[in-house]
Amino acid sequence: MSSMTDFAQDWTDVPEEPRLHFPTLPDFVEWVATVYRRPVEHGSGLAWCPRWWCHAEAVSRLDALWRAFESLRLDPALGMASWWRDHADYQLAALTDGDGPFKGCGVTRGHAARPLPPLPLEPAPAGLFDEEA
Repeated sequence: MSSMTDFAQDWTDVPEEPRLHFPTLPDFVEWVATVYRRPVEHGSGLAWCPRWWCHAEAVSRLDALWRAFESLRLDPALGMASWWRDHADYQLAALTDGDGPFKGCGVTRGHAARPLPPLPLEPAPAGLFDEEA
């Protein structure tokens, strides 16, 4: 049977959480912009907004991409390959799609004065999603 001191010792051996490689989302996005190079000029079929932080979908996708990066970078074998294949390729293609969240924005035109409207919604019927206690 272990003593209380053995139990306390076990807790002191817990490894420290790894530090983030990119301390903030803007730092991560700046890095992405330097490694993910695509022609996003007018007429290229791709879109990008220099004010990406003004687009809720872009912030959400880029934040998810950053979190996946920070987790997968710690896997020395397949981490980055998985990150590119399963996360970056998918999210960045969705972001830069000509009909994506940056539609109307551009590197030469800047941020669109009129962002895309939200999807139309109707309220869900009362009680449909109520949780049972």
